[in-house]
Amino acid sequence: MGKNLADNFSTARAVFEEADEALGFAISRLCFDGPAEQLQLTENTQPAILTVSVAAFRAMESEGFPAASYFAGHSLGEYSALVCAGVISLADAVRTVRARGQYMQEAVPIGTGAMAAVMGADLNQIESACQEARHGQVCAPANINSQSQVVIAGNTEAVDRAVELLKQGAAKRVVKLNVSAPFHCALMMPAQERLAPALEKVNFADTSIPVVTNVDALPKTNGTELRKALVMQVSSAVRWQASVELLINRGVDTFIEVGPGKVLTGLLRQIRREALGRNIEDSASLAEARQLFTDFHFSQRS
Repeated sequence: MGKNLADNFSTARAVFEEADEALGFAISRLCFDGPAEQLQLTENTQPAILTVSVAAFRAMESEGFPAASYFAGHSLGEYSALVCAGVISLADAVRTVRARGQYMQEAVPIGTGAMAAVMGADLNQIESACQEARHGQVCAPANINSQSQVVIAGNTEAVDRAVELLKQGAAKRVVKLNVSAPFHCALMMPAQERLAPALEKVNFADTSIPVVTNVDALPKTNGTELRKALVMQVSSAVRWQASVELLINRGVDTFIEVGPGKVLTGLLRQIRREALGRNIEDSASLAEARQLFTDFHFSQRS
């Protein structure tokens, strides 16, 4: 992933070079050539996705897209948002997320935690099922992605109990996820406690472009507040639906997803079908997004 960007945009290529230097090894080579088993290790996956996302944004900037009014990122994507907003440097970000991946993986022994995606149940029903399933363990919403998709996380036994309750009750579909750890729940507190000192060493600048944070779905410009939100994010639910709804209510009508994949663009359609959203992950998708962006805003002015 990302090789097309590096081949076609000097600004994107510079991002990969900066990430390689910051990490002390060629994350670019892992992104471009694999091997897949190395790229899939959390400590490599997180800096790789971050680097590709920032490279896509730099390519977009070099092609003359209008400046963003807001930034937001889902989970790991919040680091990309902070880099693009000028709050933290790319070098600090890739080093931090590599440690973040390691801390999150080590926080819970493999098999102890689990996650499951719940489709077709409202949040109150899901929270009730999680509460009933706990039995003294952890089980709670971890990613509140849209009105029709919520991911729950916690101890494996508690998540399994919640899955059965939701299958028998309100949910249209429930799927256990193949993940290495139960992210964004209280079981991640050990990782949060390890990450906090590392983030204290990182310079967080104020920004003129607000970043909507996962923990409370509120826009922030103060560097200190953004650091606190990033620490809390590790063990807190990602409030993505609320974040997107806030932006829409503030008049945002165009959403550009940068980086590998189209997951957030798909969630946008679930949250507000008429909102315009496109992803940018290579030169072809960048050209398509630029044309659609131009056509949409020309029609709005006409």
